Amino acid sequence: MPKDWLAWHQEYEEDSRLRRRLAVVQRRISEVLEAPGRQQFRIISMCAGDGRDLLGVLEAHPHNDPVRALLVELNPELAGAARARARDAGLDGIEIKIADAGTTSAYAAAVPADLVLVCGVFGNLTDEDIERTIAALPRLCAAGATVIWTRHRRPPDVTARIRSWFATAGFEELAYEPVAESTGTVGVQRLHASPKPFEPDVRMFEFVAEKQG
Repeated sequence: MPKDWLAWHQEYEEDSRLRRRLAVVQRRISEVLEAPGRQQFRIISMCAGDGRDLLGVLEAHPHNDPVRALLVELNPELAGAARARARDAGLDGIEIKIADAGTTSAYAAAVPADLVLVCGVFGNLTDEDIERTIAALPRLCAAGATVIWTRHRRPPDVTARIRSWFATAGFEELAYEPVAESTGTVGVQRLHASPKPFEPDVRMFEFVAEKQG
């Protein structure tokens, strides 16, 4: 059965593992945005849902004017909710795109990005697609870009392999933070290798319906 993503997002309204993970992700996003040295900031969010992780930070961030972000989400209702929230908050630099987030072409207008969010994604992919996605990230990233990712640690725990795949792709780990009272994990990686040229029409992943983010 296809997963009901609208119902899944409702879990954020409860005191749940998702809410605790969201708090960690938002804190990590804030740390990236508050770091000195960048006058402008480009952000990509894969499978962005209703955008609450990034939009929740930008609404409260005092320097959101230099931020330009592309949120890619296939579900039109979730994308519509993100678009309405960005509009109501006056976040003019936010674009919400209804598209397949699993192909590089979806991000052509937003590369190279300074921050890439891959949150709630890896738990819905095969291991092969996780590795393939990580290998493609340097084609979406600017020099020194940060990637924030999430993955549960339920057996079989693949987070150690995910971290090694990031290292192979040219990233250095800045943080690996388990979420309290949860099997969730939030990771932060920085690209230390040279970015790769953007290449359109590269298939990174497809969701596997029976897995969970």
